[in-house]
Amino acid sequence: MLDVKKSLDRLTWNTQHHYAHIEAQHDFIRAWAVQFEMGYTDFRVVQISLQLDGGQHELLARFAAAYEKVYDYEYAFAAGGLEGFNQQYGDKIADYKQAADDLLKIIDEIRAINGTVK
Repeated sequence: MLDVKKSLDRLTWNTQHHYAHIEAQHDFIRAWAVQFEMGYTDFRVVQISLQLDGGQHELLARFAAAYEKVYDYEYAFAAGGLEGFNQQYGDKIADYKQAADDLLKIIDEIRAINGTVK
């Protein structure tokens, strides 16, 4: 597997901080959008690495599904700001938290096979 430590680190940071930003009802800021876009690149790097590994099909599928769930919440914020997020998911913050926690657990699994356990 390729060394994807930095991508995993950034995905972890984004997932934790973006959730905290939205949960705290902070307004949309440009830096958040840049992190969101770069996070997709990091996701793709890890995804490609898992594909190249060849033996991680189940982990790859779980990683992609978990990322997509978090992506949906983050995209609502990126596209519509706090108001747009709240219109779509304001009553589902606990679901967003669960999705973020699920993704973070899978990232830790990838760290373990990548030799980058904290």
